[in-house]
Parts: sequence; C-alpha cells; structure tokens
Amino acid sequence: MTDRSGLFAGDDPFALTRNWLEEAERGEVNDPNAIALATVDASGMPNVRIVLLKDIEADAFVFYTNYESTKAQELDSAGSAAFVLHWKSLRRQVRVRGKVEREDGPIADAYYQSRSLQSRLGAWASAQSQPLASRDELMAKVEKLTHQKGENPERPPFWGGFRIKPLEMEFWADGDARLHDRFRWTRDSFASPWKIRRLSP
Repeated sequence: MTDRSGLFAGDDPFALTRNWLEEAERGEVNDPNAIALATVDASGMPNVRIVLLKDIEADAFVFYTNYESTKAQELDSAGSAAFVLHWKSLRRQVRVRGKVEREDGPIADAYYQSRSLQSRLGAWASAQSQPLASRDELMAKVEKLTHQKGENPERPPFWGGFRIKPLEMEFWADGDARLHDRFRWTRDSFASPWKIRRLSP
C-alpha cells in the first residue's frame, strides 16, 4: 500500500488523469490537452512533438494524425510510444509509456466529422512531414480541395487515430523545496492489476 491521498487518491489512473485534465481546463491558458509525444525511428533516434489528446478512454489515450507523417510511421514501426501531459497552472504532470494501435474505424470517422470544415479540408491538403515549396502552394491546394470535396468531405484514408494503451504511468505534483510527490503505476500486461509505488523526487 502507498500513502496516497488528496490529489493522488483513487484506484483508476485514467479517472485520475481525467480529473486532473478537467481541473487544468479551468486554469490553463492554452491547450490543456497538449501532450509531448515521444517516438523513436528505425535507427533508435528519438523524436518528440506536441499533439492534442482527444480522448481518455477506459483503458487508453487517443489522438489523431496523418498516417503518412513521420510520427505515424515511427509509431507503426515501433509499436510503442511515450508522452507527458504538463500543466504549468497546476504544477503537475502525467507521464505515460505503452503500446500503440491505430483507431481507423467509426470512432475516427466521428471525430473527423466533429472538426471544423477548414480542419477537415486541411487534413486532405497537408502531406504532413513532407517538404513544401511555399505556404501559397499549400493554400492553393486547400482551395482546390474545397471545390472538389464540398462541405462534407469524408475522412481521408491516410488520416486517423492512434490509441496508446499504457503499461506505465507516473503522476507528479510540485512540492516545496523541490521535494515533489511522485507515484508510478505499472502493470505487466493489459489484463494485470496495477502496482503503485511512491518514488523519490
């Protein structure tokens, strides 16, 4: 047993993350759902970038991207990833490490349709991570696709979601004199119970 209470109370790390995110939404200036997503390429060189977390499911975290992007290729190749949620307003963070799978079905369709028309057309227009001669070229492509796709474009076959299913999560809160509180949750498999340990700051 650990001496968890207050901010860290509860037996469901996804509910705890959801609670912290909801609290951050009331005070964080921009994008409280921004995560720093880390991947690794075939040579072992790491990459990290900010993406927006769009759903916290019962057992996973979901975000969306272009499947032809560098991040997607690295996710598909490695089959695993890590990310951190950091909230300056709360002085807290959540770290996640786990396995990934594509969300390429009705859930992705529904999320795509919830986006603004400009964002839906932008998903069609952007060859994400590929060289681009100029912004004018990109905007011309958007204009062309606006005429081609109309006001209800379908989800591009090269665009969808990724689901990260964690095997490890860490909850961190700032403490006085840099004596922070840290709790690491680990499980051996998705069917295994979580084990929780307090970590030194």
